[in-house]
Amino acid sequence: MIHQYDEPVYLISVVAKILEIHPQTLRQYERENLICPSRTNGRIRLYSQRDIDRIKLILRLTRELGVNLAGVDIILRLKENVDGMEKEISELRYEVSKSQNAYAVSPDKAMVTKKSIYEMIIFEE
Repeated sequence: MIHQYDEPVYLISVVAKILEIHPQTLRQYERENLICPSRTNGRIRLYSQRDIDRIKLILRLTRELGVNLAGVDIILRLKENVDGMEKEISELRYEVSKSQNAYAVSPDKAMVTKKSIYEMIIFEE
């Protein structure tokens, strides 16, 4: 069965096993507001693939780069801001492109003339 990227399907024990970390580490990340897993009606945490990828980034920052959790929080917020700006720039580029193309005339239609429905006939006497 294939799940959507944002679909919360993984229990905390499964995520901990996949990432080879203790479940308390995941709870700590949640207390620090670094991750926000979904909850069932019974308050069971469920993680999506997006959550797992975010946790992988947190682990990389802390383990490989030596960043503390406060620094991770700042980095993640900056990354979200940059991602949002890149999306906005992409949308603006698309709008500019669309508006430029709206006024462009194809070469085969550059000299279109419209005939009047009224024609004038002049008789000479």
